[in-house]
Amino acid sequence: MDRSASTKPDITVYTTEPCRRCLRAKALLESHALTYEEVNLAKDPQGRRELAARTGFATFPQIMIDDHVVGGFEEREQAYVRGELAALA
Repeated sequence: MDRSASTKPDITVYTTEPCRRCLRAKALLESHALTYEEVNLAKDPQGRRELAARTGFATFPQIMIDDHVVGGFEEREQAYVRGELAALA
């Protein structure tokens, strides 16, 4: 993801309840001072179907950075290890 130093990414985190992994994903973003929009799909079956069609995943959380699908919890962990999340801060 190429971006100028002055712009922050648009981050969306799709969550459900209860979801420990959702809480951990949000905490990791917050630890890097990354702001995000949370979309809770706990009571939105149509929204869940649309998210699965858009991302190819049916698990939570799902993280989108700009138009890039990071994926779920495991994918978020891998992005963190590779330094991709820190590079966005």
